[in-house]
Amino acid sequence: MASVREAPKNFRLAALEIVRVGYGHPDAMLLIDEVQAEYVVRYGGPDETPLDPLMFEPPQGSFYVGYLDFDRVRTPAVTGAWRMHHEVEAFGTRHTAEVKRMYVVPTARARGLARIMLAHLEAAAAQAGAEAMILETGSAQPEAIALYKSSGYTPIPSFGIYRDSPLNRCFAKPLA
Repeated sequence: MASVREAPKNFRLAALEIVRVGYGHPDAMLLIDEVQAEYVVRYGGPDETPLDPLMFEPPQGSFYVGYLDFDRVRTPAVTGAWRMHHEVEAFGTRHTAEVKRMYVVPTARARGLARIMLAHLEAAAAQAGAEAMILETGSAQPEAIALYKSSGYTPIPSFGIYRDSPLNRCFAKPLA
């Protein structure tokens, strides 16, 4: 079975289909495992932020997988999630939602998929009542930081279990 991870660099990008799935969905778990492996390479270990799958169930959050068709095979290529996170204030509100598990498979990168998923997460969180989006990433992910900054996110004080790490970078964006 062909997958996007095996696709040649010049394959044509088909329409992205974003589907809400449960945190334990097999395609979600596949992409979570891949992003965790990437964290090990970049940071020396996986993301150990405690996550309860129920955090990603409406109305408190949602988990999404984006699919591409490659050679008529529906292939998971991008993931993203959000969860309500009322402990962090941004832009004068505690009605915040946090971006989690943003990831694009390596051979589908630099095609705008992360930007599409991020906009989808922002719209879904806003519809659920979030007034600002927050996120944490790290200095070993400069492409993620560039995406967030170019999407209107600005730096905020660190939060989360990595708040004291010198690699931690946190951002927020008001949702209109």
